Amino acid sequence: MTSNSEGKTQSPTSYRQTRRRTERNLLFLVIFVLVVGGTGLIGLIWGLNAMILSSVCLISGAALIGGLWLLLTLIQKWVDE
Repeated sequence: MTSNSEGKTQSPTSYRQTRRRTERNLLFLVIFVLVVGGTGLIGLIWGLNAMILSSVCLISGAALIGGLWLLLTLIQKWVDE
């Protein structure tokens, strides 16, 4: 533990935990932009019917991205043990 100028002790920085949190936040941002942004743009350009169909495809694509991320995260935890 380190102490700052006020005499309070600080716990050490966990870079692995920070990296995991950043990766998770980026994953959520990518999925949100893919589904909401993509569906919205398709709806604006081609209309409601295309938007409904594209939302199904984009959600399944987002599920694939999330599944791959989950698989890689589990492999990383398994290797770290």
